[in-house]
Parts: sequence; C-alpha cells; structure tokens
Amino acid sequence: MWTLPEPMLAAPVPDPVLPAGWAAEVKWDGWRALLSWDAGDLVLRSRQGTALAPAFPELCAGASQLPDATALDGEVVVWEDGRLAFERLQGRLQRRGAGAVRLAAEHPAHFVAFDLLRLAGTDTTGWTYRRRRAALEALFTENRLTAPWALCPSTTDPDTVREWLSSWTAVGLEGVVFKRLESTYEPVRGWRKHKVRATEDAVVGAYTGPAAAPRTLLLGRYDTAGRLRYVGRSTTLPQASGRSVAGFLTPAGDRHPWAGWSFSAGWGSRENLHVTLVVPELVVEVRVDVARDGAGRWRHPARWHRSRPDLSADGVPLFEHAPTG
Repeated sequence: MWTLPEPMLAAPVPDPVLPAGWAAEVKWDGWRALLSWDAGDLVLRSRQGTALAPAFPELCAGASQLPDATALDGEVVVWEDGRLAFERLQGRLQRRGAGAVRLAAEHPAHFVAFDLLRLAGTDTTGWTYRRRRAALEALFTENRLTAPWALCPSTTDPDTVREWLSSWTAVGLEGVVFKRLESTYEPVRGWRKHKVRATEDAVVGAYTGPAAAPRTLLLGRYDTAGRLRYVGRSTTLPQASGRSVAGFLTPAGDRHPWAGWSFSAGWGSRENLHVTLVVPELVVEVRVDVARDGAGRWRHPARWHRSRPDLSADGVPLFEHAPTG
C-alpha cells in the first residue's frame, strides 16, 4: 500500500539570488502539508505527521476534484482582505466537527500545491523536479482545478524572483524556495530557502504567569548532543496569544531537562523567575537580534511573533554555543 513520504526540506540561505540550474517558488505564510487522495479518502498530514483532515472540512469537500491515487505537497493558507492571514490558521488544529465547519465557512482555507508526489497511482518522487513540475501544471490544467486548490508559481527567471521579493511581501510572501531542476524528491534538506522576515524558531521549555494565559515563554534549542539549551525569554505575550498558546502546552514532570534550574528575571538581576516547566514540543517564532552572550543565549528579549504548532521541535535550528555579533 502506498503511503505519503517524509517531506523534503529546505536549508536557509542568506542570498536571494536564483542559482543557475535551479527554479524558484514562492514561500507562502501558511502551514506545510502533504496530502493523498485515494479511493475517496483524503489524508492530510502536517510536516510533523499530525492528521489535519478533520480540521479542514473544506479541503475534504474539495478533494473530489482531484484524480484518484494522487498525492501533493504544498501549503495550507487562508486569504483575508487581500492578504494571507496566518492567524486564521492558529485555532484550526483544535477544532473538529461543527467547530471546524463553522471556521471553514468563515475563513476557508486553500491548498497551494508546489510538488507532485503521486499521479494516477505512479510514485513520482523519483522524477526530476523539472518533470514533476510539468506534470503538476498539467494536473491543474487537465482537471480544471478550482478553489480550494491553487498552483504555486514557479520560475527560472531571476528578474521574476526579484519582483516577488520586492512586491509580494505585503500580501504574505514569506520568501522564496530554490529547487534544483534535476533533483528528485527525498526526505533531506535538498532545497534552499531565503526568508524575507528576520525571525527565529525556538522550542518552549517553560513559561511564567498563569496556566490559562502564560505571560512570557522560556525558549530553548537542542544542541548536537540532544540537550535542550536555554536561549532566552520572550517579551510579554498579548493576552489573546497567551490564551492561544496555553492550549498547546503540557506540564512536565521531574524528568524535564531543565528540572532544578533557576532562571534570572533579567540580565544582572538576582531575582529568580517562578516558572512552570512544560513538555518541550511547541515551536514558536520570535524576532531577535543577532547578539548573544558568552553562553550562546540571546542578549535581549525575543519579541513575540507567533506560535507554530504545525512545526516539530526537531526542525528548529541547533543551539550555537559560540556567540555572534
């Protein structure tokens, strides 16, 4: 029986210039997802393996447009007022049944397809990107796919990439992804990504404040030995964000990697924080400067941006001990 492969990933690069022999695609501000449509059954899976189909009934309803035995890789997004509204995805994982149907009607999601994994029962992951892309475009054209399905733009023109990066950021362009034309689809970091927004991902290891609405988050990253290292604390969360985050935090026991630790309330302060340790699984996105102290921690508070329950902790960049900046 055919099953969805592990997703192919991208390594970050600072250079936005499209290399020769590569194609560029828009990096959307949404949730990465893989889907399979087979014998009337839709499997929709997040990058970390979470089953998403019950949370997106609009995608389930639209799957009948797809030909049988088809599998796609792409991004789940929500459009609102002419822009991508990532915040409309935040509560979807916790909704099922009537709640999911209501949110689907209020803020319907779309699936932006950027890769073809299976076609009419044929596994296409061994095809080159060039061939997969041509087949994906033909799939949309021949089946006249409409909402909730959308085709991600792809180009080999460097001028088009520059236009995307200069003109599309206002509507939710997160950056661009580069894919080598002759590459196959494999569960490795064989793609490259350039992000417009300067944010960082980290894992929540603890919080301050009430359980129903945490006030600040204590953040970590794993080192090469698999130890969760403390990298810094977030700024105060907006109340709505604190309440939203609370639903993804699970209190941890004595086996937490930070059990017995104390955390300072501020740089140079002798006061210790009262923290609640949580299972280190929720990924959040924060804005930070590049300065680190001698222990490799961020020198200044990490400015809260958003939670990323669609990501897994093992995809967060590793802890860097050597200070930068």
